[in-house]
Amino acid sequence: MKILIAYASTEGQTRKIARYAADYLIEHGHSVELAGAEDAQDAELARFNAVLLAGSVHGGKYQKPLVTLAKNKAAALSQVKSAFLSVSLAAAGTDPDDWAGLTECVNRFAEKTGWTPPTVMHVAGAFRFSEYDFLKSWAMRWIASQKDEDVDPHKDKEYTDWAGLKKTLDGWLGGK
Repeated sequence: MKILIAYASTEGQTRKIARYAADYLIEHGHSVELAGAEDAQDAELARFNAVLLAGSVHGGKYQKPLVTLAKNKAAALSQVKSAFLSVSLAAAGTDPDDWAGLTECVNRFAEKTGWTPPTVMHVAGAFRFSEYDFLKSWAMRWIASQKDEDVDPHKDKEYTDWAGLKKTLDGWLGGK
């Protein structure tokens, strides 16, 4: 299959996840084009068999370039096998309220863009303290404390389940 993976990343974890997905799919014989959401604005989606959009949740919203891409390409996205990969720290946990919030974030994204992803992949992100300024670092430590999560503000902490991501990608594409 020829697959486009278009992503938007704030601190870099979504970019890392998108790169990992691209490498995994290439290893399994697919042709993959990986692009930032801004660079993918002019992409002709009809030339792909599948499209994966990836973005991360920040303050209940996804990155503006990703929203713009999905909105501008909503009709084309409905004509190809497509999926939405949503990266968040909430996906690392089991709190029902957090998961309801993630569902609401995806629903708002769909309403705003006019594209309802047929497949949604929730992937756990990371605390990227190396990328945060003082205020964001403080806020992220507070969020971690509310979940009884022990974090070191001098070290990044990754929650992404890489093996789970492989299984999710296989399920989306119908196996290897």
